[in-house]
Amino acid sequence: MCRWLAYVGEPLLASTVILDAQHSLVAQSLNSPLGHETVNGDGFGFGWYPEESAPHSGPAFFHSIEPAWNDENLRELTRSVRSPLFFSHVRAAAGPPIQRTNCHPFRHENWMFMHNGALDDFEKSKRDLTFAVDPSLYPEIRGTTDSEVLFHLALTLGLKEDPIAAMEKAVRMVESVGHDHGIPFPMQGTVAVTDGVTIWAFRYSSARRTRTLFHSVDIDILREMYPDAERLTLFGSHARLVVSEPLNDLPGVFTEVPESTVAIVDAEGYRYQPFLDAA
Repeated sequence: MCRWLAYVGEPLLASTVILDAQHSLVAQSLNSPLGHETVNGDGFGFGWYPEESAPHSGPAFFHSIEPAWNDENLRELTRSVRSPLFFSHVRAAAGPPIQRTNCHPFRHENWMFMHNGALDDFEKSKRDLTFAVDPSLYPEIRGTTDSEVLFHLALTLGLKEDPIAAMEKAVRMVESVGHDHGIPFPMQGTVAVTDGVTIWAFRYSSARRTRTLFHSVDIDILREMYPDAERLTLFGSHARLVVSEPLNDLPGVFTEVPESTVAIVDAEGYRYQPFLDAA
């Protein structure tokens, strides 16, 4: 489907994880060992909160339909941008066309959203789900993906007030409409949402066989585990990463997020909460 990463912590040069890691996101766009598709070359996106103004201003974006491994502008940009919170996503199109408006992450005011997975048989439920979006938000849907509709459904259902409750309502609606159309497992995916301060990372699928999701271990613990790893000096004490798959092969650096779980990530660390585990 896709691969993505989300970072929050001390301002970090984005290329550190998007380009320069052993299994960076750009490397995963060419070869994704844990992905549903090995190659994710149908465009990419990079969204970040400016270092001096986050979280008071909305995020900046760069999207392209070029393969991430072949885009010089992505290299130039990520080697220049330092940000305390950023998202990046490489796309493997599951049906909707390859166009810039279909590249993640998506944005509304100071919020960002990205998704790895799919709403199964979306063409059957698309009309009902799209028309459930609040009329004031409907004009903001610029692309044709199921992911963008899911984002605007969550906004309609209160994402800005309570992200977890809103995502629960949105996914329940996807499943209800899907079942009405004879779709046995309507929802698949991992989702990242942020307001510019906190990241909510969801792992859930109707079939309980969700795409992979991991987060990094506390950086101080990693420095004790690997005292000679110079690369760890690039990260501050509050650096946190959520990723579709680990960025290196070092044992113990990344922990898998459990099935049907939301990981809440901020300067204080990680907290888990069950997500639709009894749906």
